[in-house]
Amino acid sequence: MTTPAIELVGVSKWYGGFQALKEINLSIAERERVVVCGPSGSGKSTMIRCVNQLERHQRGDIRIHGRAFGGGARDDEAIRRETGMVFQSFNLFPHMTVLENCTFALTWVKQMPEAEAKRIAMSHLERVRIPEQALKYPLQLSGGQQQRVAIARALCMQPRIMLFDEPTSALDPEMIKEVLDVMVELANTGMTMVVVTHEMGFARQVADRVVFMDQGEVVEQAPPEEFFANPRYDRTRMFLSQIL
Repeated sequence: MTTPAIELVGVSKWYGGFQALKEINLSIAERERVVVCGPSGSGKSTMIRCVNQLERHQRGDIRIHGRAFGGGARDDEAIRRETGMVFQSFNLFPHMTVLENCTFALTWVKQMPEAEAKRIAMSHLERVRIPEQALKYPLQLSGGQQQRVAIARALCMQPRIMLFDEPTSALDPEMIKEVLDVMVELANTGMTMVVVTHEMGFARQVADRVVFMDQGEVVEQAPPEEFFANPRYDRTRMFLSQIL
């Protein structure tokens, strides 16, 4: 059997007495594109933040390409480098130019020569269609442009998996399409993607599977055509009736 790109086995997480994730079992194949949806507070963002250990789970196992976290700081960092993360709030360094934001990890983490780092950064800025913004600072850009910089920055580290945590929720409506277009192009390259979003049009167009979460549980998962046309559970049907 082919090793999954991401595997969660019995994953649970608590914040004090509140259980945010309840025995999550989820397997995502190499090159699969999964959209995770659900109401606010359902555990979607917590789950994908646990995937690359930005949040630590207390029970269960998380494996990235067959390797589990917990083997020590060096091993955990090597596993984490296989996943790129794009956040809702961009998380760009405001005192650095766009180009510097993209080259920083390459030069400091990978110890790459500056010229090579710049070449890689510019190639990914071209990929997200904003190479002309390379010498500007984040606050000189629109929200959509900043999010595209964040995507380029993540891609610079050459991850095998991309995680997106509600990447369009902080954007004005007219900026959402430009970010989704970039994500569609990325999906078409075969990148393994896990996307937390309420953009159901994106899910219909791109996802191989839609996962619905509620109250810290995976309630339902199915291909988009089945998920939208024939949801199996009342909790799923209620959610879809509110957003479609």
